Parts: sequence; C-alpha cells; structure tokens
Amino acid sequence: MSFPRSLALCMGLFCCDLAQAASVVFLNPGRSDEPFWRSYAEFMRAAADDLGMELRIEFAERDNARMLGQARAALLGPEAQRPDYLVFVNEQYVAPEILRLGQGSGVRLFIVNSTLTDEQRGLAGGPRERYGNWIGSLVPNDEEAGALMAEELIRQQRRVQPQGGIEMLAFSGVKQTPAARLREAGLQRVLAANPDVRLRQLVYAEWDRGRALEQARQLLPRYPRVSLVWAANDAMAFGAMQAADELGAQVRGRLHFSALNNSPEVLQARVDGRVDVLVGGHFTLGGWALVMLADYDAGQDFARFGGADQRARLFTRLDARQARQLLKHLQQPGYGVRFRDFGARGHPDFSGYRFSLSPLLD
Repeated sequence: MSFPRSLALCMGLFCCDLAQAASVVFLNPGRSDEPFWRSYAEFMRAAADDLGMELRIEFAERDNARMLGQARAALLGPEAQRPDYLVFVNEQYVAPEILRLGQGSGVRLFIVNSTLTDEQRGLAGGPRERYGNWIGSLVPNDEEAGALMAEELIRQQRRVQPQGGIEMLAFSGVKQTPAARLREAGLQRVLAANPDVRLRQLVYAEWDRGRALEQARQLLPRYPRVSLVWAANDAMAFGAMQAADELGAQVRGRLHFSALNNSPEVLQARVDGRVDVLVGGHFTLGGWALVMLADYDAGQDFARFGGADQRARLFTRLDARQARQLLKHLQQPGYGVRFRDFGARGHPDFSGYRFSLSPLLD
C-alpha cells in the first residue's frame, strides 16, 4: 500500500519543519516556585508550542552565579548542543558578562525585561554593534507601570480627601534591578506632579512577601496618617496587607493598596476589592519575544518593524471585570492565544508589532 503523493508531500514538509525548528534557551532569573516567573515561563511555553519552536527554560533560583553558569553551559558547551537563541534578563546587571561569554559561540542573544543600562551601553554598545550576535531586546514599560499605580492611588484617595496632607509608603524590589529602579522613577514622576502627597518612606523588600510583612509591621505604626501603600509587585503588597490586617480593621480600612503582577491570587484580590489598584501584563513578554525570534528565524528580521531594541506597552491597569476575564484565560490551554497571528510570518501587510494584554482581556 502506498501513500498518496499529496499526503507524502505533507508529511515530508512536516518532518522538514520539525528538523528545522529553532531552539531557544531562556535563562529565567526567578525561582521555580515563584508565581510571577513560573507564569512567565508557562506563557513562553504556550508561545513556543504554537510557533513550532523548541524551548528549554533554566531557572536561576535568584542566584546570579548559577545564572552565569547556565549561560556558560549553553554558550560554551559542545557546539552541536548549543541553542540557536539564548534569551536572558539583565537581572542585577549581569547582561554584559553574558554578552562577553557569547562572543564567537554562534548563538544569537536576545534580552528581555531589563536591557542594558545607559552606563553599560557606553561600554558594550547596543545590539548588533560590538557584540554582533546580540540581535535585540524587548522590554516592558516599567516606568509607566509605577506611574499608573501611583496616579490611581492618589485619584482614589482624593475622593475622600480632596485637600492636601495625603501620605504614602512605598515597597520596592531588589535595588540592583532595572525594573525596580524604573518603577520607582514612575512613582517619583507622579509625586513631583502632586506635591501635596508626601512619601514618608520607601523601602526595598526585594520582591519578597515575608520581608514586606516585617517592614510594614514597623512602618505602619510609625506613620499613622499613611493612607496609600504603593508596592512594586504583588508579593510585597500582600505582605503589607497582612501587617495592616494584624493592626485591626480601623488601620486596614483607611489604607488603599496597589499591586503589580498577574498571579491568580492577586487577580482574585482585585475582583474581591482587597487590592484597590492592580497593574499587570508583563508576564506575557517572553512569549511575545518568541514571536519576534520566530520571525527572525524565518528571514523576517524584527528590526525592520520597530528596530532591534523594542519596548512593549504591556502594563495595563486592570479593573475587577478585566481581572476576572484574565483569570479565565489563565485557565485555558495555551491561554487561548494564537501567537502566530501577532508576527510578520505569513502576513505580507505586516507593519509592526502590537503586543499587549488585550488578547487575554477579550
């Protein structure tokens, strides 16, 4: 019995596609049990499956030495085992060392979330300059995220306190991370435009719930007139909320909390009204980066559609309805997203990337 010619041709093309599937290693700087970085990895896996890419994710468990070891293995290991692409984050400013390791490896490098700082670029240059195999980057609008939270917190407080005298506490992440620095910059920009709002103290809780809890136990009694709590991620917001709950309903009732991220816990808290301001969306960034790499691998250089360095306006302020809708999408296989629809491949009229959280809010 012989296969029909058309079927044999289709099978041959399918096998050819499998043989040529682009391979990607992502150096995940977070912990494997950390909700944000776990959801980030899951969204990337959904994108890789839809795009026909091979993806391996290495968790650094927030250990920079471990991350550099993973980079070294991917870039300097046996040539036949090296990936086509290495995707990584400039977490605690390690990117220049990874770029150096990648020289001559044949692996193309792509940075997500936090790219080189201006000072680092002064030494290393930009994509496709000193390091020719560093092909690009995709980062979110972190500064805007910090501003979105601050603006909405202040707006809500002005409903009950239209005159001055508003006081705020702020919980930021790891000081040596670009994301924390940029979100703080957004906060400070809004405070400068609202001089009657006083930031009593900003502390670094290192993205950690327990650390924020201990800090808030000291800060909330110290500043009894504080009404706004700005937190650069959801874990720190929950830590501060727990400290407020411990102080009683009177303290908890006067406080408005912001949070950032898209864990099921924080989405449900927004639905329930326990979180007053929620900004999210950047857990999708790694998946969108794979769309760009799939285009590049197919000969459609993403640099033609917005440059080698790109910024996606992923951070969105979520109301209760949108938080509920996002919760539903998180439970769908592949998140209900056709990633191939967002790239240049197969779209002759493609004019640029328009990555956003919108596909998960419909």
